[in-house]
Amino acid sequence: MSVIYILLAISIVVAVGFFIAFIMAVKKGQYDDSYTPSVRMLFEDEIVKEKPNKTILTKKD
Repeated sequence: MSVIYILLAISIVVAVGFFIAFIMAVKKGQYDDSYTPSVRMLFEDEIVKEKPNKTILTKKD
């Protein structure tokens, strides 16, 4: 039964260690995306089509 307590304590220590490493990596910018902004202009979403001007024809008497 004491082995379960030891394994539980070790797993908590390992989990806290991974969490601290993750927080440090985020603060240092490890997960910042530096590639996408440089190529975003190469891939346009869609070409916006201009709407034709609709003119209303009226009768001239």
